[in-house]
Amino acid sequence: MSRYQEVQAELESNPKIWLVTGVAGFIGSNLLEALLNLGQVVVGIDNFETGYQHNLDQVSQRVSSERWARFRFVNADIRDLNACRDVVDGVDFVLHQAALGSVPRSLENPAGTNSTNIDGFLNVLIASRDAGVKRFIYAASSSTYGDHPGLPKVEAQIGRPLSPYAVTKYVNELYAEVFSRCYGIQTTGLRYFNVFGPRQDPDGAYAAVIPRWFASLLRGEKVYINGDGETSRDFCFVANAVQANILAAVTEQDDRKAQVYNVAVGHRTTLNQLFEHIRDLVSLSHPSLANVKPEYRSFRAGDVRHSLADISKISSSLGYVPTHSIEKGLKEAASFYLSLESGNG
Repeated sequence: MSRYQEVQAELESNPKIWLVTGVAGFIGSNLLEALLNLGQVVVGIDNFETGYQHNLDQVSQRVSSERWARFRFVNADIRDLNACRDVVDGVDFVLHQAALGSVPRSLENPAGTNSTNIDGFLNVLIASRDAGVKRFIYAASSSTYGDHPGLPKVEAQIGRPLSPYAVTKYVNELYAEVFSRCYGIQTTGLRYFNVFGPRQDPDGAYAAVIPRWFASLLRGEKVYINGDGETSRDFCFVANAVQANILAAVTEQDDRKAQVYNVAVGHRTTLNQLFEHIRDLVSLSHPSLANVKPEYRSFRAGDVRHSLADISKISSSLGYVPTHSIEKGLKEAASFYLSLESGNG
């Protein structure tokens, strides 16, 4: 039995109270579903700036009514400290996912990104400290590695940030470290590497590459690749990120030593390879798309050329073992986006 399976069994027999910020978002709603299926009590907060009611509706349809009744939702903004104090009251573990993501968005609106990702983060952290939560787990980012050229990325070695978004995520880590040292609150940052999966929004100017490509192919639209397609990423299925959050929350650590872990698979995939994977999956039900080619355009400002995670630290410290390779994850994602097309999502 894996460490994660052990933890799941322990939680089912001894439920805890969890706060998930950004609960109507992609990762937040997947965390909600996993926790409710483990019989946990969950409080969620979201202001629907990037989250969606339909994500919550989908979770409600996928869990029993009895388990759905264990969820309390608050429609509020983490930039409101009083709202943060309300939702964190009586909570054991905080899983902080709320943020304004996207490098391009941060380049266009650095002030808005800073307000949510730093001011909002600090509010949740202060409220968590004052409420005496057991552990504060937050969504960090692989963007923190910036221009550091080394591969694979190791937690202790970072470079200069390449976007306002990266700056905000690095500041989150600094605040968490200071709060652990000064106030003794246990904090853990999870540096996500290109998380993807069901309920990731395929639309909008800042949609991530995987849902956008699924949607474009299914709609008969052109698929664009920024650069020559040899840019590579460590794509991580959302179930792996859920596992990392739960393991980090239940694992004891030094109260005054903040932790940061890479959350990924430890495997690099180029954009050209990614496109072929997605096209092949979609063409199983849409044979006419089997020979579709992408169109190439200029590299995107602020992007890192290559990204690959060293996951040895999280594996040894938390017992993290990815359950989904990119191939397995893309198959599950394909089922989701095809269900949306058929109206069954």
